[in-house]
Amino acid sequence: MDDLTIEQSFALLKKYVEEKDFKGCDPFDGLNSVYFQKSPLRHFKLTRLAWIQFFKRSPINFRKLLRVEEGYNSKGLGLFLSGYCNLYKIDKNEKVLEKIKCLIDKIVASQTKGYSGACWGYNFDWQARAFFQPKYTPTVVATTYVAYSLLDAYEIINDENLLRIARSSCDFILSDLNRTEDQDGNICFSYSPEDNTQIFNASLLASRLLARVYSYTKEELLKDAARKSVAFCCNFQAPDGAWTYGTLPFHQWIDNFHTGFNLECIGEYEKHCNDYSFDEFKLRGFNYYVNTFFTDNGESKYYNNSLFPIDIHAPAQLLVTLVRLNKLEDHKKLAKRVLSWTIKNMQNSSGFFYYQKKRNWNSKIPYMRWAQAWMFYSMSMYLSKINNEQKNDFI
Repeated sequence: MDDLTIEQSFALLKKYVEEKDFKGCDPFDGLNSVYFQKSPLRHFKLTRLAWIQFFKRSPINFRKLLRVEEGYNSKGLGLFLSGYCNLYKIDKNEKVLEKIKCLIDKIVASQTKGYSGACWGYNFDWQARAFFQPKYTPTVVATTYVAYSLLDAYEIINDENLLRIARSSCDFILSDLNRTEDQDGNICFSYSPEDNTQIFNASLLASRLLARVYSYTKEELLKDAARKSVAFCCNFQAPDGAWTYGTLPFHQWIDNFHTGFNLECIGEYEKHCNDYSFDEFKLRGFNYYVNTFFTDNGESKYYNNSLFPIDIHAPAQLLVTLVRLNKLEDHKKLAKRVLSWTIKNMQNSSGFFYYQKKRNWNSKIPYMRWAQAWMFYSMSMYLSKINNEQKNDFI
C-alpha cells in the first residue's frame, strides 16, 4: 500500500467490512468443510488437528473448493460492535447508531443456550492440542468480548437489557467454567466448560468482565472472584515481567498479543474495582511488553525470541493496550510507527488486512474475526482516543 493516513486506512477497512456485512472466514474454520464432515477422518484428533493446520498455514484459500462457508463469528461481531461504539463517541450520527443496533441483534440471536448465563462460542468445530470444542461451545474468550461490547453499547443507548445480559454472562463464568485453585485460594478459570486448562489470558478476560460488571452492580462476589483470578495469574509472571501462554508443557511460549491481553485485563480490573495492589505486575509486564515485542522499524514480533510470523493481532492489540493503560501519550511514537508499518505492509488496496507476514511469503487471506474485526476495533479505539485528546486540548 502507498502511504495512507490512519483515517484513510480505516475508511477503506470500514467500507470493506460493511460490504461483507461482517461475514467471512476464519483461520480455524477448516473443520466446517462439507467434505471433511462427511469423512470418517473427522473422528480422530490428529486428523482434525492436521486439517485445521492445513487451512491455517496455507497461503492459498481452499475454502470455496472444499466447501467451507463464510459465516458470522460471535467474537468478531462483538469487536465490531465495540468499534462502532468508539466511532459513535467521535460522531454521534444515526448511521453509526443503526450499525450498533444491528450488531446487537445479531449478537443476541447467536447466544449458545443451555448454560447458567448468556454465553457465546465460535461458528466452527475447533481442535486444539489440549481439547476439542464442538461448534458453538461457549468459551470465556468469546463470551467476555461479546459481553464487553454489549456494555459498550449500554453506555450509549442506555438499554438495561444489555446490562442484564452482561451480568448473566458473569453467571456463566462463575457457574459453568471449571476452576483451578492454588494453595492461597486464588483461582484460574478454564477456557470453556469442557476443559480444565490454565490459560492466563483466558482467566484474566474473565476478571476483566467480572470487574466491569461489578462497577455497575457493586456485587462483592464479582469483585472477589475477579481479584482471585488476577492474583492466580500474577503469581505465574516471570521476574522479568513475561508470561507464558499457560501452565501445560506445550503452552510454554511467550508471545506478543497474549501478553497485551494480560496487561489490558489487569488494567481494566484496577480501574473498575479501584484495586491497585497488582500494579507492580502490570508495570513490570508493560515494560517487558513494549521493550521486547516491537522493532525500531515498526514490526510486531510474534514471540519474545522470534520476529516471524508477524501476526495482525499483535499491532492491533498494541493500540488497545496503550489506550486501556493510559500509556498512549507516552508511547505515541511507538504506536504511530507500528501502525504505519502495518498499514503499509499488511493492508490490501481493497481495505482488508492480511493475516500474517512470514519470512518468505505472506498469508493474505482476509480473515474476518482474526484480522478485520481486530483492526477495526483497535483503530477505532485509537481514533476515538486521539479525537478526545484533541477536544480536550481545544477546551
